[in-house]
Amino acid sequence: MKSPASASWKAPLKFRMPTAENLIPIRLDIEVDGQRYKDAFTWNPYDPDSEVVMFAKRTVKDLKLSPGFLPQIVQSIQSQLATFRSYEGQDMYVGDKIIPIKLDLQVNHIVIRDQFLWDLNNFDSDPEEFARTLCKDLGIEDPEVEPAIAFAIREQLYEIAIQNVTTARENRISKKGRRAAEHFTPSKASGAALDLMKLFSFGSSVVRKRKEWDYYKPVLDLLSNEDIHALEAKEERSGWEGKLVLRESI
Repeated sequence: MKSPASASWKAPLKFRMPTAENLIPIRLDIEVDGQRYKDAFTWNPYDPDSEVVMFAKRTVKDLKLSPGFLPQIVQSIQSQLATFRSYEGQDMYVGDKIIPIKLDLQVNHIVIRDQFLWDLNNFDSDPEEFARTLCKDLGIEDPEVEPAIAFAIREQLYEIAIQNVTTARENRISKKGRRAAEHFTPSKASGAALDLMKLFSFGSSVVRKRKEWDYYKPVLDLLSNEDIHALEAKEERSGWEGKLVLRESI
């Protein structure tokens, strides 16, 4: 069933990611016996738990990690899934709002910085499709950049969805009726939220205002081999021995 194009503060929705696919961001940062493994990917929270164990085993084997990583990978993923599931069934207020999404990523030789406004009420929005379009528009051919962009978007949308649950809970407790329904406690990502109807046409998810094109336009930098070597040396001095792999679990 397609979600409504807009929602009223008086009619809260049930918690979910404000996107077409209910994928959640997972981050891993695990150190065992001096070896460190970092990873970031999206996960379908409705996949069976057995998939977590299979994923962990495959990761340990493919990256030749020590066996001690296996239980920690499983525990970390399961813990993050449990956090997501703890919000399910709870009310969240969205309202006619948009929020700024910011990108500041370094993937291999590419650094990309961008910011744009995202429609929280469009539950048909697709961060992966947006990332594909952005990479195409910027002529980015590195296949690792696209999933990194999508992940960064989903991570910020997830934070805001959780904040909207907190807002609904506080409104319910405060019992201030209509005034409470109009109250919104901004998170870091949503502090500059603007009036949706002034900026969006129906079916739109992302917008750049013409007068702010210079401010909002994406910035793309290419790092030299020397830059990469310097970053790698810095990471090694920090004890980083793993590899950051961004991938999507399906």
